[in-house]
Amino acid sequence: MKERIKSFINKVGLPRIIIALFFLILCFMAVPLNLSIPGLISDVLVRFGMNGILVLAMVPGILCGIGLNFGLPVGILAGILGGLISIEFNLSGGVGFAVGTLIGTPIAIVFGYLYGALLNRVKGSEMMIATYAGFSTVSLMCIGWLLLPFKSNEIKWPIGTGLRTTITLEHRYAGILDNLWSFNIGGVKIPSGLLLFFFIGCFLMWLFTKTKTGIMMTAEGDNPKFAKASAIQVNKMRMIGTIISTALGSIGIMVYSQSYGFFQLYQAPMMMGLTAVAAVLIGGASVNKVKISHVIIGTFLYQGLLTVGLPVINKIISEGNISEVIRLIVSNGIIIYALTKARGGAGNEK
Repeated sequence: MKERIKSFINKVGLPRIIIALFFLILCFMAVPLNLSIPGLISDVLVRFGMNGILVLAMVPGILCGIGLNFGLPVGILAGILGGLISIEFNLSGGVGFAVGTLIGTPIAIVFGYLYGALLNRVKGSEMMIATYAGFSTVSLMCIGWLLLPFKSNEIKWPIGTGLRTTITLEHRYAGILDNLWSFNIGGVKIPSGLLLFFFIGCFLMWLFTKTKTGIMMTAEGDNPKFAKASAIQVNKMRMIGTIISTALGSIGIMVYSQSYGFFQLYQAPMMMGLTAVAAVLIGGASVNKVKISHVIIGTFLYQGLLTVGLPVINKIISEGNISEVIRLIVSNGIIIYALTKARGGAGNEK
């Protein structure tokens, strides 16, 4: 019996077990605290879908060997730029969302190429350099948001120069995926379009890993020396993985923003890569191993923990709001744990 328990813990990973149990405890605690259970479940499903593509963007980066893509804000900025251009063209609804996504993706591919070229020059220090690249790009774009020649009154400040800090999507495409084919079960809103978009993205990424390019990219990430000996172009595979990860970041911020209802500029995208990293690590991924199941499980656990845990904790501790503190403890704590277990990962994989 002890061997089975030990085998289960090694297979699933102790962090995931602890977080899953904590999540269940919080769900049970929400009942006597008179919190709306259908409302909490609805919020969990929405946050699960809106963050899913951003977490999925970690997969090609890990598979190609650059590790956890802390430079995800590079792709996020491209997606925001595409979304703003769609507003500048006065587009709304599904057309506005699609055009914003289609404009942002090529921009992300260009950014991803430059980003990939940088990472190919700093092999062995990718995650550290990626963090600096993400932070510096966000800071550089703060200047860009002041200088870009947008004319729409929804985007620019009414007085002075530059773009607004927060740009509402209420009359554009807010909730376009959330409300697509949505329905209610027992007071729980199921955002069918949002979840379907995420699961289709996961399926397409899974299919890509089964293609010749995907297999070569995975082989390069597992063992670069073996890949080079097998005539696989290591730098090319790393470049492909980085570009795909950056493009998914661009698409992911469009999905995230339509659920959130706003685009947030300037410093807002800076820390978004950390939440995606934390989610995929909670799901069982490591710096060199990842599966699509890690993305799905990790996103659900991480977002579920925050969505249910924060109102429960705020209800229990009435003195002040510590929700942001708890979020930082969870996200940064799991990242620290995973990096200290770099060879084994969150699930102790070897």
